[in-house]
Amino acid sequence: MATIVIQNMTCGGCAKGVAATLREVAPGREPRFDLEHRRVEVEGDAEALIAALRADGWEATPATA
Repeated sequence: MATIVIQNMTCGGCAKGVAATLREVAPGREPRFDLEHRRVEVEGDAEALIAALRADGWEATPATA
């Protein structure tokens, strides 16, 4: 399970965009969002997921603890 912080994900509309990007890299895997803490969890390779998010303009970093 990859947990990713996305600093510029601030609303449900942002979450839809993030989900679309994540589904391209990890098809069939449903992301779980925590908008309050700007986090998303999804099954898959964290590095590949973060790279795809950054390529689409999201400020994505691995979550720490």
